[in-house]
Amino acid sequence: MFNREMYNKRMEWFKNDRFGMFIHWGLYSIPARGEWIRSTERMSIKDYEQYFEEFNPESFEPEVWAKLAKEAGMKYAVLTAKHHDGFCLFDTKLTEYKSTNTKSGRDFVREYLEAFRKEGIKVGLYFSLIDWHHPDYPHYKDMHHPMRDNKEYEGKVHNFDNYLEFMHAQVKELCTEYGKLDMMWFDFSYGDMKGEKWQADKLMKMVRTYQPDIIVDNRLEVSGEGFGSIATQNPTSYSGDYVSPEQIIPPNGLFDEEGNELAWEACITMNDNWGYTALDKNFKPASTIIKKLVECVSKNGNMLLNIGPDANGRIPKESVQILKEIGSWMKYNNKSIYGCKASSIPKPENGRITQNGKKIYYHVMENSIGYIPLYGIKTGEVEKIRLLYDGTELKIVNNWIVNNYPDIVFVNISKTPYLPDSIDTVVEVTIK
Repeated sequence: MFNREMYNKRMEWFKNDRFGMFIHWGLYSIPARGEWIRSTERMSIKDYEQYFEEFNPESFEPEVWAKLAKEAGMKYAVLTAKHHDGFCLFDTKLTEYKSTNTKSGRDFVREYLEAFRKEGIKVGLYFSLIDWHHPDYPHYKDMHHPMRDNKEYEGKVHNFDNYLEFMHAQVKELCTEYGKLDMMWFDFSYGDMKGEKWQADKLMKMVRTYQPDIIVDNRLEVSGEGFGSIATQNPTSYSGDYVSPEQIIPPNGLFDEEGNELAWEACITMNDNWGYTALDKNFKPASTIIKKLVECVSKNGNMLLNIGPDANGRIPKESVQILKEIGSWMKYNNKSIYGCKASSIPKPENGRITQNGKKIYYHVMENSIGYIPLYGIKTGEVEKIRLLYDGTELKIVNNWIVNNYPDIVFVNISKTPYLPDSIDTVVEVTIK
């Protein structure tokens, strides 16, 4: 039975922290054509084996990753412990297809967890429900398997119960041998491969037995499409704790069927791919990502921003630069992100609003002719107004220019045509 009190308690940090790092990394970083390469190119296990034999990321330094995440203002992180190709970045006892059997001989999950915990960043693991390497995962005519249209596999019998036993046991390893985990990011359900097809009730009971405070996404029931039973009044035991829209920010936030706010997290790539893709240089500028992070928070959501390290374990220089620029903004403006949520004040035409109790944060992204209007508040409600960046006092303007609009508070934040921060100038209003 769904326990609302326990749910609210474990979700406190998630709703406070708002910004996390997603890390897609594995064998697919060598061909550098995306993490779905086995599926998109119909590669057999034999075709893919060359990358297992070669994998030896000598430049892998999780401490560097963790410090960069912290500098960017990220409060939690999620690493792909195992993606759909079945390759494990941890020292599982259940398959030989793991990083400790490569030339590197390293348990990358353990090293990642230690490095990020040391920086005070909460830690999560991505785990694929799908496994294209396992002989008992359905092949022929599956929606995604690399061998889905290979006639050699037509009629092949798979013992799916055997696969489920294997999959559950791997999740148990992660939940029992790697210390406290803050998040488990399951991926993903499709067609009839969902819910109890995964023995999801049994799986979640096991996960919560060993990690009672862990937060789980909704993809035991759905993919990035669909919300699942968490959006109903009768969520299943495996509904997850939040909705996981992918490559989109919900236009109006997310709500359950009775109109109550839903917790959600938009997972977003910096360019067009999750795993390292050498030719994909379509990186979003830091200014866009900052504005989209603000948009998420203004709609009661989180952002999980992805990096795809290369075959050597290095974060692409474009991603590094973007994260540093985000960090520069977050250093001075993070109070308008952490602990904030949507405001009852409608979105203004010149930006967005986030709120934390009596602190209202006006994210001014477009300058005005004259003074900046702070919509939705009245002069008598205001205790003080400050520029968040440096604490500068902003006086409420009272003159002939604005007196025709007595229901709107105006402030002066620049004597030039330019905002103090061209990306997002944040005005902090404390109300009485």
